[in-house]
Order: sequence, then structure tokens, then C-alpha cells
Amino acid sequence: MDTGSAQERLLSEQRAYYSALAPDYLDQLLDLPGGAELAEALEAFRPAGSVLELACGPGTWTPQLLRHASDVTAVDASPEMLAIAAGRVSESARVRFVEADLFAWEPDRRYDVVFMGCWLSHVPARRFESFWSLVTAALTPQGRVFFVDDRYRTPEELVDGPASSTIQRRTPDGTAYRIVKVPYEPAELERQLRELGWDITVTPTAGPFFWGAGNRAGQS
Repeated sequence: MDTGSAQERLLSEQRAYYSALAPDYLDQLLDLPGGAELAEALEAFRPAGSVLELACGPGTWTPQLLRHASDVTAVDASPEMLAIAAGRVSESARVRFVEADLFAWEPDRRYDVVFMGCWLSHVPARRFESFWSLVTAALTPQGRVFFVDDRYRTPEELVDGPASSTIQRRTPDGTAYRIVKVPYEPAELERQLRELGWDITVTPTAGPFFWGAGNRAGQS
């Protein structure tokens, strides 16, 4: 089998899933221990200056970013998600929404902060290094990174077994989609990032969530 083509099909199905889920996405947010810690950590981080939000979805985090940012560029592959996000942002003059596949997109400028909300776990392991090269290209020399994510996967979703990062999720109408969901352990994720030249501390919460903050090694 052509693994490259298989992965492209998987990522296409992942994009289709989030477009189909868009109207119901905000009703699907995980109500589990530790979720409130993420917002508190982002507030303490203070994402000031120009911020790039990767995979912004329906704008779950965009309003909080705007509390500190001078401007936000919010990128997502789903036009349905972007439409919802635009409707949730009152300060639209400070936000630029960009529809783009993050595995093909290249930034047209550099930013003080790159933020990711529940996106990193949807990046296939084979694309982990190239994705972080994108983050590097998007940052100013002293730029910072902040991400939040979770490792939550139900037994029913593990259609290829617990060792696989491919899972199956359903939209409220019952339609099944295969997507990527890497169940990162914070310490292991921190190690992987360190090997790529990042100085990022990954902090677990009381539940399945975690958050990471830092920059390129030697830039602090």
C-alpha cells in the first residue's frame, strides 16, 4: 500500500469530519477535570503582540487571545468552522481569518506567538517534524509557542487498536469518520520537542488535558 496516499486520504477525512462537525462542535467540548486549568495557563502566558492561531476551529480560544494580542491571524481548513469563528469575535478588525490546509500552508509573515488549541494531537507522527518546521518559519527570532490539547480517546474509537493513532469518531447524525488522535504523554512530548530544538515545558492537568509553553532552545 502507498502509505503516503493512505495518509492523505486519512487527513482528507479528518478535514471532512471537522467541517461536518462544525455546527455542533461547541456542544462536543470535553467536560472533564483539568479543562479550566488550560484557560488559566494561557492567561498567565499572556500571548502579546502578533499571534498566529493554528487550527482555530470555531473560535474557541480566539477571544481569549485577543485580550492580550495586538492582532490575530486565525487559520483553519474548514470554511464552516471559520464562519462560526468570525461570528464569535466582536473585535473583527484585529483578526484575519485564513482558510488553508495546515499541511500545505506557508506563513506570509512572522509572529510573536504561535498558538494551537487541541490541534497537535491531530498531526500524524510522520509529519511532526515538518509541522514544527512550519512553526519555526512562522515565529520571530524571540517568538513563543503555547498549545493546549488532550489525550482523550474512548474504547469505542480505537477501531485499529490502542497502539494506533488512527481512531473513528462520529458526528451527531451517526456518520463515521477516521481521524488522527495521538495520545501524547506530556513527558514524552516534551522530549520529542527537545530533540527538535525546542525548549517547551509540557504540563499535565488533573484530567486528560495538558498544555505547553516555550520557545526555540537558546532564545529565552
